[in-house]
Amino acid sequence: MESKKYTLEQEQIARFAKAMGHPARMAILEFLAKQDCCFFGDIHEELPIAKATVSQHLKELKESGLIQGEIETPKVKYCINRENWKIASMLFSNSSGNVYAKRKVVANSDNFFRINIRSFANNKHK
Repeated sequence: MESKKYTLEQEQIARFAKAMGHPARMAILEFLAKQDCCFFGDIHEELPIAKATVSQHLKELKESGLIQGEIETPKVKYCINRENWKIASMLFSNSSGNVYAKRKVVANSDNFFRINIRSFANNKHK
């Protein structure tokens, strides 16, 4: 069986989509996009979930490159990685022939890109 090779764009879309695939992670991204940086405790206070669960979501977002974390003993400070967030927004709004999902990306005054999903149909299922 021949192994398939994926483009950098396909790999980035998959990585970002996985990280953004949970409502709590989207809430974290929205919260972080509204400020320069904040500490773990600030994020935990915003979400109605356990600290361990918040930590797991932050880990996923950090591994995807959508956020950055910095240890300031004894706390951890997080901020959105604006460069990668911009790349993610562009990838999801790609209008080329290889579109995976039609999406409308709108930047609000907080520079948070809201993604409104129109359709998950790929080109074969149109």
